[in-house]
Amino acid sequence: MDINDVLKEKKYIDAYSDDKLFDKILKFAKEFGIRLIYVALLLYFVIQKEDLPIKIKTIILGALGYFILPLDLISDFIPGIGQVDDMAVLLFALVAAALYIDQNVKNKAKDKLHDWFGAYDEEELNEIDAKIKKETAK
Repeated sequence: MDINDVLKEKKYIDAYSDDKLFDKILKFAKEFGIRLIYVALLLYFVIQKEDLPIKIKTIILGALGYFILPLDLISDFIPGIGQVDDMAVLLFALVAAALYIDQNVKNKAKDKLHDWFGAYDEEELNEIDAKIKKETAK
């Protein structure tokens, strides 16, 4: 199912695109930190699964759209705290989608991180993977 089929309203379709998502990720990658980028990538790759319920796709699209927008509750341009609300929204979507995030999705996200950033300390991602595991164990 195409993402545009999920959200019919033009304002949502106009706000979300793969290019906008990746532009935002690359622009603020160092400031956001690897964990925030990993969460965004997990959501990006899990939303592409055919068996993902529409409700979860809608939550993810809303979270990724919020992440992309430059004007939100706490401006992204405020150093140090500008991404706190983005991370909270993305983590909410991550919890909602946790049951659908399998090893394949994690591997795709980690491969993309390696493509963009080269070597990085994968232990930084353990906290996120543990949160997914905890949510799927419930």
